[in-house]
Amino acid sequence: MSAPIDFYFDFSSPYGYLASEKIEALAERHRRPVEWHPILLGVVFRETGAVPLTEVPLKGGYSRRDMARSAKFHGIERFRMPSSFPIATQAPARIVLWLKARDPTLATVAVHALYRAFFCDDADISKPDTAAAIAATCGADATAVRAAIDDPVVKDALKSENAQAITAGVFGSPFIIVDGEPFWGVDRLDQVDRWLATGGW
Repeated sequence: MSAPIDFYFDFSSPYGYLASEKIEALAERHRRPVEWHPILLGVVFRETGAVPLTEVPLKGGYSRRDMARSAKFHGIERFRMPSSFPIATQAPARIVLWLKARDPTLATVAVHALYRAFFCDDADISKPDTAAAIAATCGADATAVRAAIDDPVVKDALKSENAQAITAGVFGSPFIIVDGEPFWGVDRLDQVDRWLATGGW
């Protein structure tokens, strides 16, 4: 199989959620696996000086409208802005990294379950107990997952993931890298599709 599509995302990113619902089908069309990279936008924003889009004057109101509209455009029926937003996403990100090292397939299932819990069911996945319980519904060991959130080794793994992302030029979510070519945003999925089909332009 060809090199994976690197998919960088923050669990508090609405556009990241929308892209996460589409990227696997796109990748499958081109016989590519998806490599999930949970990151923390707060760390990235300290590098770029950015702030959450919904907190930017004028853009904030537009972005909330566009997020709901984009969900409908992409055929994603279940989407709602959570009552608490944005949130800290260390807990779900650490869970995914811990699972990736043990069972990549289960990690992928957990990515979708955690994202959907936040953007469909309004579950506050910033809370370690909540995030661990959601991962457990996917088949993960609840006790082990909960412990992983507080494990210094896992914390360091997330720090390394953030550092690697910044080194790779990642500055937002979703951020997709295909054979070294970067694409930012759910609105670039068509370009990703064309790039994979043609080898670039």
